[in-house]
Amino acid sequence: MSSFAELTFTAFGEQVKVADMVGNLIGLTGLVLGWRRSVLTWPVQLLAGAVLITAFWNSHMPGLIGKQAIVVVASVWGWMQWRRDRRDTGQVEVRFATWTERAVLVAATAAGTAAVAWLFHLSPKLSYAPLFDAYIFVGTLAAMYAQARGWVEFWFAWLAVDLIGVPYAYQHGYSFTALTFTVYFVLVVAGLVSWWTKARTDRTAPLAKGVTA
Repeated sequence: MSSFAELTFTAFGEQVKVADMVGNLIGLTGLVLGWRRSVLTWPVQLLAGAVLITAFWNSHMPGLIGKQAIVVVASVWGWMQWRRDRRDTGQVEVRFATWTERAVLVAATAAGTAAVAWLFHLSPKLSYAPLFDAYIFVGTLAAMYAQARGWVEFWFAWLAVDLIGVPYAYQHGYSFTALTFTVYFVLVVAGLVSWWTKARTDRTAPLAKGVTA
């Protein structure tokens, strides 16, 4: 694993880690599949997470390693959730979270971030930036949970994590992660529009039928 993680090449004056590049390219594929509401997004995200763990393994950045560990574990659960939905309804259902669900998700993310940051502070050797690492770790868990539930808001959660995680990765030499942020941003916006439109259509369809009747 260490030999793969240490493979690098230079492009446009930047040193690119091969594992970082491969993991992010697989992750981009998983993002596109998620946008299209394909169940295959989950095994692809699982693979991306596993590859990126090797990339970050010797980085002393537990937030990024933990983020990918969460991706791997949550991908298994999300895969099961989406397969069940497709079996029950024939398609993956997406919807807007309720205000209560949003409040609980935000509160749980804030509390979880504070708790994990406190744990990192207790063991300074684990992290150079406890708050950033905790935010990335817990934020990823929140985003994956929201995606598995089919909430449109999961796209906002991913943006919130990447706005901190990507510059943080670049600062520590993971340039490909940072360079792909523009592509991620475009795909996330496209995915958000797609899910938003789908959720609005599904929410208004029963009302339209009622008016017609």
